Amino acid sequence: MNTLINKKVPEFKAQVYHDGKFKPVTHNDLNGKWSIFFFYPADFTFVCPTELGDMADHYEAFKKLGVEIYSVSTDTHFVHKAWHDASDTIKKIQYPMLADPTGYLSRAFGVHIEEDGMAYRGTFVVNPEGLIKLAEIHDNGIGRNAAELLRKVQAAQFVAAHPSEVCPAKWRPGDKTLKPGLDLVGKI
Repeated sequence: MNTLINKKVPEFKAQVYHDGKFKPVTHNDLNGKWSIFFFYPADFTFVCPTELGDMADHYEAFKKLGVEIYSVSTDTHFVHKAWHDASDTIKKIQYPMLADPTGYLSRAFGVHIEEDGMAYRGTFVVNPEGLIKLAEIHDNGIGRNAAELLRKVQAAQFVAAHPSEVCPAKWRPGDKTLKPGLDLVGKI
């Protein structure tokens, strides 16, 4: 399996349901800002609303970091609107809900389940240059944690701003970082 780390997000054009409207979004909309692609299997399911609700609860914190979230499933933008209208949990969502009915994006990100026409739970953090800096794929029975994703975005942004430093395990903003070098070998 080839890694997506440091690969460019593919060119795409899709519809989103956002702010009560259907809107087009393309790869060009990612330019100059951090983005998260948050793939999930399908609308009107079980684990998915818990994850999307968790992301909604943390959305302001992501926005303060200059990050846009795109939840993505192979449902259409019409189904996203219907789910938004029907579910109190999904009504909390203020980020764009991206439609991938052809499976183009889920295939490009390596999360498409061909026999089901749905996606695995995939999380991808994209930097302002359009490069994938974090890629995680979960089986569909395993839910994700938005607070941990927020910490990982903070670490990715720190490393981008401080290329000579790295963030150790459990790092949080303000914690000590490491400066890789010969003098650190065998001393950690």
